[in-house]
Amino acid sequence: MKSVYLEEHPWKIIESQFDPQKVKASESIFSLGNGAMGQRANFEEQYSGPSFQGSYIAGVYYPDKTRVGWWKNGYPEYFAKVLNAPNWIGIDVSINKQPLDLHLVEVNHFRRELDMKNGCYTREVQFTLADGTEGQLKSIRFLSLNEGELGAIHYTVEILKGQAEVEITPYVDGGIKNEDANWDDPFWKHLETFNTGNFSALRSSTLKSNFDVCTYMYTELVSHDLAPEVDESATKVSHRYTTVLQAGENLTLHKYGGYLQSMNHQVADLIPAAQQLAQKAAATGWEALQKTHAQAWHTIWETADIQIDGDVAAQQAIRFNIFQLNQTYSGKDARLNIGPKGFTGEKYGGSTYWDTEAYCLPFYMATKSETVARNLLQYRYNQLDKAIENAEKLGFRNWAALYPMVTMNGEECHNEWEITFEEIHRNGAIAYAIFNYTRYTADESYIPEMGLEVLIGIARFWAQRVSFSTPKNKYVMLGVTGPNEYENNVNNNWYTNYIARWCLQYAAQQAEVVAKTHAADFERIQRKTTLTKAECKQWEQIASQLYLPYDEAQQLYLQQDGFLDKELLPASELPPNERPINQHWSWDRILRSPYIKQADVLQGFYFFADDFSADELQRHYDFYEPLTVHESSLSPCVHAILAARLGNMADAYRFYLQTARLDLDDYNKEVHEGLHITSMAGTWMSIVEGFAGMQIQQGILSFRPQLPKQWKAFTFKILYKKAPLEVQLTTAGCQFIWHGKAPISILVDGEQQTLQPYTA
Repeated sequence: MKSVYLEEHPWKIIESQFDPQKVKASESIFSLGNGAMGQRANFEEQYSGPSFQGSYIAGVYYPDKTRVGWWKNGYPEYFAKVLNAPNWIGIDVSINKQPLDLHLVEVNHFRRELDMKNGCYTREVQFTLADGTEGQLKSIRFLSLNEGELGAIHYTVEILKGQAEVEITPYVDGGIKNEDANWDDPFWKHLETFNTGNFSALRSSTLKSNFDVCTYMYTELVSHDLAPEVDESATKVSHRYTTVLQAGENLTLHKYGGYLQSMNHQVADLIPAAQQLAQKAAATGWEALQKTHAQAWHTIWETADIQIDGDVAAQQAIRFNIFQLNQTYSGKDARLNIGPKGFTGEKYGGSTYWDTEAYCLPFYMATKSETVARNLLQYRYNQLDKAIENAEKLGFRNWAALYPMVTMNGEECHNEWEITFEEIHRNGAIAYAIFNYTRYTADESYIPEMGLEVLIGIARFWAQRVSFSTPKNKYVMLGVTGPNEYENNVNNNWYTNYIARWCLQYAAQQAEVVAKTHAADFERIQRKTTLTKAECKQWEQIASQLYLPYDEAQQLYLQQDGFLDKELLPASELPPNERPINQHWSWDRILRSPYIKQADVLQGFYFFADDFSADELQRHYDFYEPLTVHESSLSPCVHAILAARLGNMADAYRFYLQTARLDLDDYNKEVHEGLHITSMAGTWMSIVEGFAGMQIQQGILSFRPQLPKQWKAFTFKILYKKAPLEVQLTTAGCQFIWHGKAPISILVDGEQQTLQPYTA
């Protein structure tokens, strides 16, 4: 499926026609970020048409009070909201006293580009005002990868016909509200305005969560020798530059700005540090800043890029996904994580979900340094105390830990009971991420230093969450919601039971390993947790008797008890005008239907591939995929990987395109709300783990490469054992280029190969 308004290009996203109906969607798609802050692609100048103004600061949130009709014990008191931050990009333009507003003027030419190779956003517009004056503007914007608190704008207004008085007014504005607010409360309190020369700053504080933020700007005209006139209002400060331009003349502004916040600075130092950073940026200059920023992106692409030959739409899509993932999370700060919308919108609160461990970790683990992936795990370790508190609120004891479904600081802040209380499989994803990380990196220090404590807390939760069924003579798990959120409050969700069983076994196993290999760490952990051998044996005993629903006649694991009681009509028989069902059916009807939102049983087959035969995978794929409506952005990637494992490349490619171009082609008709950042990691997985078949099997890196018939070749790199491994797959076969210092062994289609270090 090709995009209807975006041009296909291997390195750029291009919109070449102004469509007011697409403005909000484009604001999402052309978003910028640098891991510390992010910005939707809002116009700098005022725009009176439909728009979603969005500027965001990593880690800064507001605890918006939960709004429900019926309060339940244990319910989260608030839903954490990523905050729409004060606006630093604003640049109003007036020509002959007429505001430049693309909703009101005649737009003669419009083009914007997101240059993913260099991390830059450019917009060009030619316009005619009501008085006949013709002009054009060009804006270039980037958020520095080298200075996380710095953004830069090159903004030019040129008169094409006639003579005009041009007034250009850059500003910072603290009078901002979230689009997504439960009670329409103000989230910010303005504290201070500071001006000196070409520098201005606002200091604001978030209500309740008490983050202090300095929003700053430094402006300079590079086309004229003019000093700014400074205007102040209650929450806004502006610099106004005015001159008369003849046809062919322009007014060019450089604006440097961004945010400093109290997570990284003392409050008293915020404005002085911002002033120092702004002056340093101005002294360095636009061109030099942009060059070093582009170089930083080139370094990222050295290991993160996937090159596809023969399919421009697929090439553009994978680079767009990789680009947005790197904009969202840099891995430099273990206090930060990855929200489902990143810096592109406010839906889902901008908080951390199990998406990070299940979908994002593999991407960051294989394309960045080991430290980046370890920081994602450390984030959960740092919040272990909160996970224990979350479990205590629900009645669990003895250091049992329940990680939140949604969080900013470790506290649960999801406000739908069937998710908050029941979608407990997220605990398993945390444990699985520890396993996934250690088997890939061979890092033997993480589990004794941090991971074992997390595993103990999770195992204790599962041990208390199960019930013993006398009729079944098995432990069962009642009242849960699996990954398929179109089934709530079910008994014995297979995936939840399976991952709980695995967690109990893995925690007991790792406790034994740490006791033997890291005695000092184990003694410290024992003192802290009071762990005993008897408790580990109890975990193993529960795991050995944990019930897994299974139908002997069809030789199928059942998604949950009673699943076969449903009317099992395939999703292909649904009328097109009733799709997606979550927008057309009542919740009651959805819950009684057989339709699956995303991989559930098949999620387990993806995680635990070595536990099942190819025949078992085929049988379960053939049964569950036709019932899956893929109304979660996280669904297509898992199915793409499993289809590829089965050699079903037609399905694999179809699901790859669905996940890769989810936002570019707006499959779900919701891109105006923001991008699907965490599912973008699934796009990378679809190629690397799907088409290239990368896995770790018995401790050995393994590949089962297959080339989609639509492609001539694809190439990617991963970081393995701290060195790059390049994989090149063409119609002629697969080649591996190893850039490490010593030989390594890998498996290719089950056969062992030894790779020698590459020499030029």
